[in-house]
Amino acid sequence: MTSPATIVVCDGDQTGQELLIQALRVLDPGLLGLPIAFEHYDLSLQARVASNNGVVHDAATAMKETGLGLKAATITPPERGSVGSPNRILREGIDGSVIVRTGRRIPGVKPVITTSHPIVVVRMAVGDAYGALEGRDGDAGTGSETAWRTERITRDVCRSVAEYSFQAAAMIKGSVYGGPKWTVSPTYEGMLKEEMDDAAARHPDVLYRPVLIDAAYAGLVTEDFKEAIVVPSLNRDGDCLSDLVLALFGSIAGAESVLMALDDQLNPVVAMAEAPHGTAPSLEGKNVANPMAMLLACAAVLEHAVVRTGNAAYAEVAKIIRTATLKTAADGIRTFDLGGDATMSGVVDEVVARVAKGIADLG
Repeated sequence: MTSPATIVVCDGDQTGQELLIQALRVLDPGLLGLPIAFEHYDLSLQARVASNNGVVHDAATAMKETGLGLKAATITPPERGSVGSPNRILREGIDGSVIVRTGRRIPGVKPVITTSHPIVVVRMAVGDAYGALEGRDGDAGTGSETAWRTERITRDVCRSVAEYSFQAAAMIKGSVYGGPKWTVSPTYEGMLKEEMDDAAARHPDVLYRPVLIDAAYAGLVTEDFKEAIVVPSLNRDGDCLSDLVLALFGSIAGAESVLMALDDQLNPVVAMAEAPHGTAPSLEGKNVANPMAMLLACAAVLEHAVVRTGNAAYAEVAKIIRTATLKTAADGIRTFDLGGDATMSGVVDEVVARVAKGIADLG
């Protein structure tokens, strides 16, 4: 038998943790009939403060060893000098370079846009506006105070984003669309455009439509794309783009996010899946939050388990989980944000039942 998939589970805060607990029900080894082990790390704000972020570093180290992670949403305290967001530490700790978020049609939910094809945002995982050195000079009282920030991106991360974008487009028979504002910033943002052009030359069979970021925003809400599109982006641009794209399809809680570390051949070696939304404190304890993103994150981490274990059955089961999640929505079993009246646990109950049936039908 191939080795079991070991998933590093990063517990979180508030509704994020509630969603994780519910979603983990679809990864029950007894349900799936597959060997799956879990290593839990408490990334709640309380635990991060108590360990001065030590637990976050430990989780990243474990993830590099197992290659697989699943994370709940966590609180980022706004105060200066606090522990901050664990996301940057995790991204840097696993050498993550790419974040992939896919907006897709949610069955039974009318999207804002006309296109029915997926829109994939491939975003830098590190650098740019995040973790940049920043400060303030001058006198606020006289109005002479200035704020500044020193941002950096690296060639290897630009190359990873560009190459993975074209690989993803080839896999889904889509096109690469968009890009940075390379005309205004030919030295800084132009580095990503250079790598996009080079990747296009390596993938001549993939349709390549470079568009400045502002025009790409407009295109996303006005064009009726005839194929799936993949949008490579800087870190800050991708953060904004992915939230927009997911909302255009119905809900930011309707799709998963996957952080990946790539090897020298630009193949994924570590994958951490999560829901892209926050901790939703106003929904905590009410059993009404949408579990779709966390359920789809569970499917995503199983897909990446194939590489770590050599067992193709993980991908088959991942497909069953994804299909069950989307068909549950299609049949009207949805939470309030998608126009339904089902509870969080009620949606998961239905998905678990459908997964059980899918596993049984698999034989």
